[in-house]
Amino acid sequence: MPRPTRAAPKTRSRGRPDLSSYLQRILNARVYDVAVETALDPARSLSRRLGNHVLLKREDQQSVFSFKLRGAYNKMAHLTPEQLARGVICASAGNHAQGVALSARKLGCKATIVMPVTTPRLKVDAVHALGAEVVLHGDSYSDAYVHALALEASQGLSFVHPFDDPEVIAGQGTIAMEILRQHQGPIDAVFVAIGGGGLISGVAAYIKAVRPQIKVIGVQTTDSDAMLRSVRAGKRVSLADVGLFADGTAVKQVGVETFRLARALVDDYVVVDTDAVCAAIKDVFQDTRSVLEPSGAMGVAAMKQYVETHKLKGKTFVAITCGANMNFDRLRFVAERAEFGEQREALFAVTIPEERGSFKRFCELIGTPAHPRQVTEFNYRIADTKVAHVFVGLAITRHDEADRIARNFVRHGFATVNLSDDELAKEHVRHMVGGHSELARHERLFRFVFPERPGALMRFLAAMHPGWNISLFHYRNQGADYGRILVGIQVPTADEQAFQSFLETLAYPYVEESANPVYRLFLR
Repeated sequence: MPRPTRAAPKTRSRGRPDLSSYLQRILNARVYDVAVETALDPARSLSRRLGNHVLLKREDQQSVFSFKLRGAYNKMAHLTPEQLARGVICASAGNHAQGVALSARKLGCKATIVMPVTTPRLKVDAVHALGAEVVLHGDSYSDAYVHALALEASQGLSFVHPFDDPEVIAGQGTIAMEILRQHQGPIDAVFVAIGGGGLISGVAAYIKAVRPQIKVIGVQTTDSDAMLRSVRAGKRVSLADVGLFADGTAVKQVGVETFRLARALVDDYVVVDTDAVCAAIKDVFQDTRSVLEPSGAMGVAAMKQYVETHKLKGKTFVAITCGANMNFDRLRFVAERAEFGEQREALFAVTIPEERGSFKRFCELIGTPAHPRQVTEFNYRIADTKVAHVFVGLAITRHDEADRIARNFVRHGFATVNLSDDELAKEHVRHMVGGHSELARHERLFRFVFPERPGALMRFLAAMHPGWNISLFHYRNQGADYGRILVGIQVPTADEQAFQSFLETLAYPYVEESANPVYRLFLR
């Protein structure tokens, strides 16, 4: 990452940042030429459910549907007239790109945005519409970033970093300034999503300077937790891969300055999974009728988890809803997974004997006329003459209810596996139960994450040895920038070393599921 163009604030002898310096920067930040003071709205329905006072800082209401324009504009407003005349450049596949483009239009300067070739057309068109020049380069943000640095050097442009710059951090810090002005009563904690760390650095710097008793809690996803790992290690850690669902926070390495600030100022961290984020998107929609992007809902997801973990009541919490650039086609996936995130659906694999009356006996266990239970999914396929396997989904109200149901099935003689937390079951097998085959000998099962671009599948097939046979293939387009694919491959034992080399050089994230019990019950 490039060094900030302005000097970073001084550090005290014990390593704590000089907050007076950042406080001054935030108070004097120039953001309101393009940004608005967003609402701090009560989430009434969620507040009742949690038994706490929940406030949403609505950065999804900005003109580009994200907080990113604050930091981008503040950085660019501090450039000299000569720097603005030469133009600015950034690398981004999302919200930062729109913030830079809008700021450039307001300041009357040229903006070049380098985006990966895999960037959805929707986002490319949005940047074009704001008057910026788009350069498509590379398959990833890292490729685009390197190319942007090369253009910066060759064309004399000024680089606008998405997070690792004091002026960008100060611009984002104005969100905290607004929160404390809008709610002058008690606030117990503010929940902030973390990607590269610019947002939480600015928020924490202001809050700890003005009302240090308020906790600042960082939020990351289970598959993009570079800041938490860095804080634990005492140094910046670079992730090999990051999850792509919450793409707004999918950063492999946090910034130098953002790490320094977060390490000193952030009180706690909460890690959330995809299901929890999907449930949070639904929560916010029910209270506001707005649809957040995954990163924008992370703060709400963490707040719910934090309240449950610490058994809190009567507190006041703020979650920053930091973005709403959601692809419409993702909504199907979000709706499906929200039920799991809300702990309202449980999945089970149940083995029942192939004998008269056993099927009816099992169904009677699911519910009674007096206490009916909704069946969300029911798949059946005969395994042999002695037993059959049933894949069933049931509506629940609490996560621990699934374990009680499973124990009840077992107590009545039905072997049961609780699949409610099994990614393979939720993502693929629930849609393809009944795939036993005597021909699939020596089969190994893998989940891959493929980039959604032409040629990705052909690259996979071309790299395979002609002696290896694909015995299973399952794919569902989630409307995202990537696809999840399930592949069964028959590989001779003698080719094990060559197969491992194939997996390592393919460069697609994967998980082997050959030992997964749901695979052995329904597909093997």
